[in-house]
Amino acid sequence: MVMKISCLIIDDEPLAIHLLNRYVAQTPFLQCEARCSSAIEAMEVLNSTKIDLIFMDIQMPELNGIEFSRTLNKDIRVIFTTAFDDYALEGFKVNALDYLLKPFNYEEFLIAANKAKEWYELVQTKRPPVTEEASNFIFVKSEYKQIQIDLNEVLYFEGLKDYIKIWLKGITKPVLTIMSLKSLESQLPVTKFMRVHRSFIIALNKIQAIERGQVIMLNNARVKIADQYKEKFQSFISGKMFD
Repeated sequence: MVMKISCLIIDDEPLAIHLLNRYVAQTPFLQCEARCSSAIEAMEVLNSTKIDLIFMDIQMPELNGIEFSRTLNKDIRVIFTTAFDDYALEGFKVNALDYLLKPFNYEEFLIAANKAKEWYELVQTKRPPVTEEASNFIFVKSEYKQIQIDLNEVLYFEGLKDYIKIWLKGITKPVLTIMSLKSLESQLPVTKFMRVHRSFIIALNKIQAIERGQVIMLNNARVKIADQYKEKFQSFISGKMFD
């Protein structure tokens, strides 16, 4: 199975976005999650979507690429794309993986993308394996306490601005915790949970039915699958179906 690196494209030029999107689509180990025309717009995406790698222009209105990169989570890496070569030193000062000078071709893009692939493969090998026991629960802060959540009892997680509702099997009132859905997603075992909407992560083994390929039934709840997650979800379902 090919490892997929989730990417975000940020550029204020539509033609540049189109080119980068095409290059990402051509590269088997890259997956474009979103395209933004400014760093401000990208902030909203990062709050709701797990991103590994950003292809980002430097000269942009309101907040330039160098400034924005300083605000990013340390796990997110950046490849700068710019028409000006005098930013190269600044780019490497903020620990960019590479620096593409416009106009660049697919070969140059692929060389930079492969650096990202090597980086993430190295990171994965250094991470300690998660045991089955450790993957069965998490702790969350709720009402001035740290509460253990049994992941086997979770139906789904619902993100609402700065907090999350955790819906559990047999419980009518959700557990509330202040954190982002993106932060939570990174702690969940990928074999058990899947994001199907910017506001919902579902427990895969709690799916009761799927209506018209668009709505997931979980106990008495109905969760709509957002367009950007349909392909991944359908791929999971296809792998579980019998002819």
